[in-house]
Amino acid sequence: MGNALFIVWRESLEAMLVVGVLYAWLARNAPERLRALWAGTAGGLALAGGLAYAIVSVQDELSGEAVEWFQTGALLLAAVLIAQMVLWMQKHGRHMKKSIEADVAAAAEKSGGLGIALVAALAIGREGAETVIFLYGVGLEQGSALTTLGGAAIGLALAALTAWAVSRGLRGLTYATFFRVTSLLLLMFGASLLVAGVDRLVGAGLLPALVDPLWDTSALLDDGAGLGKLLYAVVGYRAMPSLSLVLAYAAYWAAVFLVGRIGGGAPKPAAAPARENGRG
Repeated sequence: MGNALFIVWRESLEAMLVVGVLYAWLARNAPERLRALWAGTAGGLALAGGLAYAIVSVQDELSGEAVEWFQTGALLLAAVLIAQMVLWMQKHGRHMKKSIEADVAAAAEKSGGLGIALVAALAIGREGAETVIFLYGVGLEQGSALTTLGGAAIGLALAALTAWAVSRGLRGLTYATFFRVTSLLLLMFGASLLVAGVDRLVGAGLLPALVDPLWDTSALLDDGAGLGKLLYAVVGYRAMPSLSLVLAYAAYWAAVFLVGRIGGGAPKPAAAPARENGRG
């Protein structure tokens, strides 16, 4: 539940921020077009819902190895998208408000209400699509749709509460602080999904383990219970990782740091790699 809660909290707050920027601009410059904003927001949510339906429908049509391939691909795609999203926000986040305002101003001038609705739909649809893919990855790891949906509902409520708190100007709580902290947590979660995907590839014999296990720390920190289980879900810790898994984990963080430094500095990771022998 925790990962689903966090994902929806982070992504929903970002979507609320986008809607807030659009609302503020329209309220100042074109209050008569506010209905277009709500129509576009509804359209973006519908796009995300359509993607969720499509993913579930495709999975239901598959069987055997095809399902395994599809789910593994979804895990790896989610990991890549998380890293890409965080690094993009790191580079462009400070200019996001101006960019959104420029987009909606241009759309309003060229296409009126339809253009405004389209800008809102695409912005909210993007956030929603990311959330759907991330939640699908979480669901594959948790194995319980009810738990995932429960966490998502709490995350949505928490996002609304956070947005309210920030808008009230509570001391020390700003969007900049929020996104700085949660970006690191998202990258850690992306690493966890990457590990899960590589785990499946190794378990299916589609990727050589090279050395399996490379080490065994289960006596010190078992990844099946307590703190080890929490790290298993949050950062991809495995007590008995294969060499392939460790290399993939290291490559992920190396890419994050390299791209992040090129774009202006990367968050620091916080955990160890690995794979539980036989799990996946």
